[in-house]
Amino acid sequence: MDTYDLSALRPRLPSPLEPVEDERFARHGLTLLLKRDDLIHPDLPGNKWRKLALNLRAAAGRPVLTFGGAYSNHLRATAAAGRLLGFPTIGIVRGDELAGRPLNPSLARCAADGMRLEFVDRATYRAKHEPTVLAALLARAPEGAYVVPEGGSNALAAEGCAALGRELSGRADVAAVACGTGGTLAGLAAGFAGRTLGVPVLKGGFLDGEVRALQEAAFGGPRGDWRLDERFHCGGYGRTTPRLDAFAQDFEARHGLAIERLYVAKMLLALVSLAEERAFPPGTRIAAVITGSGDC
Repeated sequence: MDTYDLSALRPRLPSPLEPVEDERFARHGLTLLLKRDDLIHPDLPGNKWRKLALNLRAAAGRPVLTFGGAYSNHLRATAAAGRLLGFPTIGIVRGDELAGRPLNPSLARCAADGMRLEFVDRATYRAKHEPTVLAALLARAPEGAYVVPEGGSNALAAEGCAALGRELSGRADVAAVACGTGGTLAGLAAGFAGRTLGVPVLKGGFLDGEVRALQEAAFGGPRGDWRLDERFHCGGYGRTTPRLDAFAQDFEARHGLAIERLYVAKMLLALVSLAEERAFPPGTRIAAVITGSGDC
């Protein structure tokens, strides 16, 4: 298979845009649409495909080294891409204490797909962008390895996600997405003609600067009409609450769609809450991006 030709993987693009009947929106004159990016590819769903595609073309078949936590869906997607396209993958995993333990299902899937896992202590992981630390990691990797950052968010990822905004332009007035590392929001806002809402799943208030930096790197400056709502992280990354779990179960029962808890559920909870707050004028078409799970 030609490692440059990602079309050989047959992604489902553009992804479906599905209207759903939900009285919590309808009673305020709003239309809810689900942008089903989770259906793009079974092994590289949603924002994973959009963020990795241009990076994989840039890697051009070279080994890919990337980063993630023990449950990183970005690591899983990268490992799957390596298996499908035939290039080596190396995953730098946060937490050297995990090295002597049985692999969890996420890391076991990475290993089964051929990813070489390297566990590093948390101080080293935090310093992974420093030139000396990165050089040491690359020295242990295959020669010529191409580096993709944590969560896949870099300028190429933002450029890839701009296509998501273009697919929604003219079909929705507001687009909403859960945010982890900010790459999807940076690109979505750049390509979308309406307003974009980012719902961070981490607390800390750092994401605004990250998104601006990604847009500067990808597009040369700010792009699009976007904002963040920091109220719905439910305690931070990897955290849920009884309220969130009950909300997700109710949404699943209403619409027959399994809802990922750590990202998608928080974004949908934000939209329902904002609808109740009358944050959107009647007639607004709201597209909720179903990213699959993880590392947005």
